Amino acid sequence: MTLPEVSGSEARGPLAGGPRDLTPREFEVFRELVHARSGITLGPEKRPMLYARLARRLRALGLETFTDYQRFLEERDATGEELRRLINAVTTNKTDFFREAHHFRYLAEQWVSALRARAARTGLRSARIWSAACSSGEEAYTIAVTLLEALGGAAGWDVKIIATDLDTEVLAQAQAAVYQAARVEPVPAPLLSRYFLRGRGANAGLVKLRPEVQSLITFRQLNFMEEPWPIRGPLDVIFCRNALIYFDRPTQRRILEGFLARLAPDGVLFLGHSESIHGLVEGLRHVGNTIYRRVATSRPAAG
Repeated sequence: MTLPEVSGSEARGPLAGGPRDLTPREFEVFRELVHARSGITLGPEKRPMLYARLARRLRALGLETFTDYQRFLEERDATGEELRRLINAVTTNKTDFFREAHHFRYLAEQWVSALRARAARTGLRSARIWSAACSSGEEAYTIAVTLLEALGGAAGWDVKIIATDLDTEVLAQAQAAVYQAARVEPVPAPLLSRYFLRGRGANAGLVKLRPEVQSLITFRQLNFMEEPWPIRGPLDVIFCRNALIYFDRPTQRRILEGFLARLAPDGVLFLGHSESIHGLVEGLRHVGNTIYRRVATSRPAAG
């Protein structure tokens, strides 16, 4: 999950046929609502972006002002469906296959080696991985492909990947496992031929993950602000990349503490390229570029 920089079209001012302005008071109302419901912090520079995203919802509902929209949410949204659409509108997603490729090299080369050593020592041939803020699924599928390749297939292994996101619309895309061909350009050609199916006829220009890849992953909606999280530990690996930067520090700390509680001893946490645990939590040791390993303690993982 990411919030992009304001695009040129969003920064140019009122949209044709849209409300004239998002006043400072209205901005504060919706900024506070977004923070309370999702934990996402919107600074003043995000006002043009918020205007553009919410103006689309106003047009869809036939409303004239943002105050009308606020009133709609308070008085006419008993099911919470429009509130869900509001949060989806704000949490625009950006992701790619094999994004920050060094993480997947570490997973394939170092982590899988440790996994094999554990299996030889204990007989335990399982892996539990969480792709948090998974967006439209590229990260989770990259994890699955990486493990299938590194393990020589999943035969004899119990591999489960849980992938979550706040945005229900991108989760539906992820579940479908279908992408435009241009989206898979970062995937190495040998992996593309082994783990993806190319569409033909009416589906030309599309690709779909093979069933053996999809079967490793369960997608579900999760809001970091709604506790307790429906994710059980202990987990061997957690990916949460390029999401923490959109939360304030108390929320970052709470999320990281939740990850730490669910990581198995020696479990690994992958963060985004501009994210850090410095000054937020203890119990994680830096082992690579935005890669952290849990320091083994006697504290049990969260269930």
